[in-house]
Amino acid sequence: MKVMVLVKATAATEAGQLPSEQEIRAMGAYNEQLVQAGIMLAGEGLHPTSRARRVAFGSESPRVIDGPFADTRELVCGFWLWQVRSLDEATEWLKRAPFAPGDVVELRPILSAEDFGDAFTPELQAQEQRLRDQIGTAD
Repeated sequence: MKVMVLVKATAATEAGQLPSEQEIRAMGAYNEQLVQAGIMLAGEGLHPTSRARRVAFGSESPRVIDGPFADTRELVCGFWLWQVRSLDEATEWLKRAPFAPGDVVELRPILSAEDFGDAFTPELQAQEQRLRDQIGTAD
């Protein structure tokens, strides 16, 4: 199963504070473990929301909202994409991550083809596979 690991923003990340060399080294060592175990598919940090935009869709044309966004608890400052056997395995890996007290990280399973049931017709599955092949990603 694939999971998205969402690193929640803090006041420091929203202020644009970057990690120290020591923190980068610790996270790099952790990422090496993930890669060597075949877990990590992707991972990146994100700029603060002062450099972000949202697009709100409604009955009128979409509305663009420039950051920063207020509620830090609901914001994301980084992510990983992992391939694991179960949510429990992802949880065990995450517990080893070098985060500081107070940091919050969310694990979210990614929908699979089976989750969509009959609505994901063979035609739609073929389209999805063509697109995956074009961008070079696996299921």
